[in-house]
Amino acid sequence: MSYKIGVDGGASKTECVLVDADGAILARHLAPGCSPSLLAAAAAKAVVADALAALLEKAPQPKMKIAGLLLCMAGNREFWKEYAQGLKGFGRVVAVDDSLPVLELATGGQPGLVLHGGTGSFVAARTGAATKDSFGRVHYAGGLGWRFGDDGSGYDLGRRAVARALLELQGWMSPSGLGPLVCGHTGLKDPGEISRHFYAQAGVDPRIAGLAPGVLRLAGERDPAAHALVVESTSKLLDLAVRVGTKLFPNRILRSLRAGLSGPILTDPIVVKILTDRAPLALEVVREPPIEGVRQLLDWI
Repeated sequence: MSYKIGVDGGASKTECVLVDADGAILARHLAPGCSPSLLAAAAAKAVVADALAALLEKAPQPKMKIAGLLLCMAGNREFWKEYAQGLKGFGRVVAVDDSLPVLELATGGQPGLVLHGGTGSFVAARTGAATKDSFGRVHYAGGLGWRFGDDGSGYDLGRRAVARALLELQGWMSPSGLGPLVCGHTGLKDPGEISRHFYAQAGVDPRIAGLAPGVLRLAGERDPAAHALVVESTSKLLDLAVRVGTKLFPNRILRSLRAGLSGPILTDPIVVKILTDRAPLALEVVREPPIEGVRQLLDWI
């Protein structure tokens, strides 16, 4: 029997599955995030090593021989490729971007693209079909991280909400639901205190992305400011996807391409409507979680 392991390693969580030759899941394990963009290199590696060990402890049989390991990881590509080369006892070890599982779910191994919006965001595309020797020619756009944008992400929605709320609290913009949302989220009412609250953390602040569900709720309730904010943020990611599709498939009608919306931000009903009303692409919502895409990709290693 041939057993394989798949890992979806992101900023917020690291999810692992152990499957048999038929692709049936025998064991699962969920661990904290492992992105080297947020953790020290040694800490990121330790999270994955501990997660793999914990997964194997849940295996139905002790000391099962692993034929392959697929690492679908967020962060620096070369970092994870180097890490993969040093792993022993897992058969063939392959490290790819964490964009590939959702691309697989959106396109089924065929040419096409996917827009993903979670804590961060990106557009991924494939210009050739996957084969036993290759996952196809995969392209990646965006994913610039919390410092530089990530339009259409939870962090971007939260960042825009805080900026708008601060101006409202200063008296320079008309009140909306965003002011009370940010005040309730922080427990503060003074704009200076709110600003200091967020600037006190030197690195990425998960509390900012934590505002995104509230922003989406307000947009769904037709709060004009929240709705405009969501339109502006997610439309920028759509613009990037259209640019990617136009450049990679110059001889194709964009609406004929397989194209998916993935992640908790872009699959929210209000965002789906915003984007499908504007897109020259035939967008389909990806319902399966990324780990299901990892499981499907294990057939190719």
